[in-house]
Amino acid sequence: MAIWWPWTGWHANSRPCRPPRPIDPPIPVNPNHPTHVGRGIALAVLATLCFALLDTTSQYIGAAVPVIMVIWVRFLVQTLLTLGLLWPERGRGLLVAHRPGWQALRGLIMVACSGGAYLSLQHVPVGEFTAILMLVPLTVTLLAARLLRERVNPLNWLLVAGGFAGALIVVRPKGSDFTFWLALPLVLVVLNALHQIVTSHMVKTEDSGTTHFYTGLMGLILSSVLLPWAWSPPENLLLWALLILLGVFGSVGHYVLIRAFHLAPASRLTPFMYAQIAFATLGGWIVFGHTPDRWTVAGIGLIALCGMLGASLRRR
Repeated sequence: MAIWWPWTGWHANSRPCRPPRPIDPPIPVNPNHPTHVGRGIALAVLATLCFALLDTTSQYIGAAVPVIMVIWVRFLVQTLLTLGLLWPERGRGLLVAHRPGWQALRGLIMVACSGGAYLSLQHVPVGEFTAILMLVPLTVTLLAARLLRERVNPLNWLLVAGGFAGALIVVRPKGSDFTFWLALPLVLVVLNALHQIVTSHMVKTEDSGTTHFYTGLMGLILSSVLLPWAWSPPENLLLWALLILLGVFGSVGHYVLIRAFHLAPASRLTPFMYAQIAFATLGGWIVFGHTPDRWTVAGIGLIALCGMLGASLRRR
């Protein structure tokens, strides 16, 4: 019986399999063409909307569904969607990973980020949570200087400091409302930054669709191990529908973001990623009636300003 070995691309009987084909259709070489940049920006904004809907939905169902159950459904939907959309075109080529260890590491970080986010969103308003997570691009700059020995000019350091000052204004460590749950998003910022750095090391050898599939599969496997101790089916069809939608929002958001970065440079897209703060704040107001106070608005504005200025510097 022929056995498929995904890491080598060969059957056990030594017959060569069909070579993998790229998932994404050919894209014109010039990523700075106005048409391509415009489409990339539109997809990036769509991705931020999906992520804001993902976080708002997570907060809404957080009190009724265990975190492990949420993670399991989220990655189950991602895995099934990826297989359903990409397997007809790629076949078994979708399973070929040239760096399986890095795929596993990226999946582990993503699971940790997802679990931490769902826990945090049970205690932190979605707008404030999103604003703190927008520190990730600035944190990547910081970690790149420490881990990758990249040179960072003084203005970038100033923007990093400004962004973290904005986060401190949002969480207000000495304020009466400060709790551990307000600090947890700061831990997630570091994890998400590490996730981006790991991804940047993989893009030269790994196909984006393959990476998307294995991230979902890793999350599904890990959450399935814990699921027997956390199995608690939603009480009604509405919660089931929201759980499935949560997985759809996450999977579609990540995929269209990948497409956006194929169409336009990161420096052109990053400023528009801060639209997620507006979407998340709007969702928090519509669904939960939460309105940020003036200090929170000031902190959010400082984070967004420093992040967009940092993106502008990278363009130069």
